[in-house]
Amino acid sequence: MHISRKFTHALLALAALVITSQMAFAADPGLVYPADSELSDQKAGSVLVYNIYTSSIATPNTQNTRINITNSNQNSAAFVHLFFVDGATCGVADSLICLTANQTMSFYAADFDPGVTGYIVAVATNGVTGCPINFNFLIGSEYVKFASGHEARLNAEAIAAVAATPAACDANTVAATLAFDGVSYNRLPRVLAVDSIPDRASGNDTLLIVNRIGGSLLTSAAAIGPVFGLLFDELERPASFNFNASVCQFRSSLSNNFPRTTPRFETIIPAGASGWMKFWGTSDVGIVGSVINFNPNRGTSAQAFNGGSNLHKLTLSAAGTLTIPIFPPSC
Repeated sequence: MHISRKFTHALLALAALVITSQMAFAADPGLVYPADSELSDQKAGSVLVYNIYTSSIATPNTQNTRINITNSNQNSAAFVHLFFVDGATCGVADSLICLTANQTMSFYAADFDPGVTGYIVAVATNGVTGCPINFNFLIGSEYVKFASGHEARLNAEAIAAVAATPAACDANTVAATLAFDGVSYNRLPRVLAVDSIPDRASGNDTLLIVNRIGGSLLTSAAAIGPVFGLLFDELERPASFNFNASVCQFRSSLSNNFPRTTPRFETIIPAGASGWMKFWGTSDVGIVGSVINFNPNRGTSAQAFNGGSNLHKLTLSAAGTLTIPIFPPSC
């Protein structure tokens, strides 16, 4: 009986230790979001991609972006390396921010990178070395507005680290490569889609934004390259198109000028109709993007709407990589 009581006490102590340990790693209710679930704008990650940011030096009140980033971990600080990629030149500027546990932060593109339009990559790093780490607690969003009238609230695309150590890196490393292969980090999309494209005859102007996530951010981001796509009308009839995007961010309104189809866009999607499209790089590249619609008749027509969303992901690529510079956070 004496041995049995000791055994019982030992079991109780072990159970308490296990519960305490579990609470330390799962401080919130429910199950942890699986790290190997693919890139999404609805989860947390170790890398965030903001598909579009812009600002005007002269009139930031009409063209600007509010960037929001949150550390959802209630125990640990986040050290985040931000990369601002110029969509036209693919040149890169960077900055560092530090978030305490449970902290959220907002800043404006006009204050950080005025007069530039592009996309942002945010990478969770080690607070001492600056190396990329597994820290799947970053979430983010943005409010973007253009002088053209296009505006939307868009969530940041979250890429989770799958491996415990997602990139080869140590205190002596000057550059590290993030592999979006499903082993180190989540894979990137290869085929993207725009659903329910409205007609231009009703006043709609749909802005398409596509980003290539790749290259070396020590020098410049990689260009998208040749793209092939299909535009479908309401009767499921496709019209193919192609273009060569020699930039890392491609932006264009959908119209008779783009994409170049036969017949033209406004014939495929006439007044009162809608359509959809899908496209992909002819080489195996990882792409993400958004679509923003502007209709000046929103206040006078029951059928006119403004807003935007991130593009749908139809297939994935395991070939994407991104090289970033490594240095200790200064914040």
